Amino acid sequence: MKNIANILSQETALESRWRSGMRRLLTSPLFLLVVVAFSFFWQLGSVPLYDLDEGAFAEATREMLESGNYITPRRDGEPRYDKPILIYWLQAASVSLFGLNEFSLRLPSALAATLWVLAVWIFVRQSMDTQTATVAGLTLALSLEVSLIGKAAVADALLNLFLALALFEIYRYWLRPDPKTNRAVVLRAYLWIGFGFLTKGPVAVFLPFVISFLFFILSLRWSKSSLMSLWGWVRAVFDPIGWLIFFLISGPWYLAIYLDDGPGFFRSFFLEHNLGRFTSVIHGHHGFPGYYLVVLLVILLPFTGWMLSLVKRYRSAWFGPLERFLWLWFLVVIVFFSFSVTQLPHYLLYGATPLFILMARHRDALTNRWLAFIPPWILFGLILLLPFILDVAIVIAQRPLEQILFSEARDRVSLDYGLTALGGLALAILLFRWSAPPLWQRLILVGLVQTWVIFGAVVPVVLDTLQGPVKESALIARQSGLPVVAYRTSFPSFSLYREAITPSRAPQSNELALVRVDKLEQLLREQPELDLGLVYHRGQIALVWARAHSVP
Repeated sequence: MKNIANILSQETALESRWRSGMRRLLTSPLFLLVVVAFSFFWQLGSVPLYDLDEGAFAEATREMLESGNYITPRRDGEPRYDKPILIYWLQAASVSLFGLNEFSLRLPSALAATLWVLAVWIFVRQSMDTQTATVAGLTLALSLEVSLIGKAAVADALLNLFLALALFEIYRYWLRPDPKTNRAVVLRAYLWIGFGFLTKGPVAVFLPFVISFLFFILSLRWSKSSLMSLWGWVRAVFDPIGWLIFFLISGPWYLAIYLDDGPGFFRSFFLEHNLGRFTSVIHGHHGFPGYYLVVLLVILLPFTGWMLSLVKRYRSAWFGPLERFLWLWFLVVIVFFSFSVTQLPHYLLYGATPLFILMARHRDALTNRWLAFIPPWILFGLILLLPFILDVAIVIAQRPLEQILFSEARDRVSLDYGLTALGGLALAILLFRWSAPPLWQRLILVGLVQTWVIFGAVVPVVLDTLQGPVKESALIARQSGLPVVAYRTSFPSFSLYREAITPSRAPQSNELALVRVDKLEQLLREQPELDLGLVYHRGQIALVWARAHSVP
């Protein structure tokens, strides 16, 4: 009996050491660094840019470098007023260093996402402890939507970085709301808001203002110190040095584009692309009531169940100042953008940072393993079933173009894809059954598996289907030496890969035309005097050579 007791004691001690080692690994800043590199930099330049967003940003950057005009972004020769200038400048700097390719165009976003994780880590370490800070950074880096925008040549990772930095400074200021003794915090907040305004405009000012105002108001108590705190907010909002920093950061470019283009940018950007998104649908991005509640469950994968477990702590969520600040941050974002007619998933990321911090703080509240694992199982299951889903989609598709795209995607799904998807689901099931580590630790490991499956299998299939033909046709067009136009289609990455502006019009004799296959008949009807020779065709894309009818 003594031997059995000794064996059991040794096994218990071994399991305890193993658990402790696992916890030390998953809460190590070095492990977080490895995960950030894996999530944001692995496969960064391995797939084509997607249209419209990445292609539009990238082509505007290319034209900026070609023309030497660093004030007005232009796409295919026309002003592009969708976003302010900072992301274009950063992409231009990266391209100047590393050449015109997918890696260099996406590098600024990967670096911004890395700094975003670092900002969260520093804030949580100061507010709580190093282990919680590392867990918050891991959930941020491995969540589905963050990992996607961290690898995209768009402005969203950069904006989220500046929003997080500004709001962290606001909370630091609330702890000591005196503009004189805590002046550096106030000035840094204006600095980050200025850079945010130079990245994406009014949202970088609006959200910090509203969140900070509501937080200071809701933190009021019937005491002199509390009232002085609100007065401290007023003084910070009207701080002249802070506003000077803001205008020194963002003002010169806004003035320069006005002098370069007149009121065109202000009319298009502020009225159409900002105010207009609340009153009308832009680019077909409409949602539905409760859209962001559904989107929230998806963008946080594989940590959806972890986030839902926070409901257990609802009674105490509003009493501590830090938790009140984090929840208010999230709620302001989701409520504000729910009133917008134009709705996009990445808008919700502006309020996701506090959720990652709350999940890390309350990681022990995740106790239901079914709640934890069902969301990633559904994702891996859908990925595994993609070939069968595509087979059904091909049959039921109403439009010929949809059938072409589904068939092309089906052809791209290889044995390697199937093995990767099956491996991801199998690992998720094994982690479910592996009861030794706490659930939050197992979900971190699921996050690593998810990143491997998404960027090792799913993204290559999707982008090769949609964008592979665009890139291939652009390279052929570039080698031909012929004039090239785009007929009734918009693929800005075509101009990028061709390294030349592509006019949007019908082709003339002895010109190449990029045409979507469902537009070929329309082109023939509009230009009956032309013969169209097929130069390239794959999926939805055709490259045709237009020539005048030969005289018999």
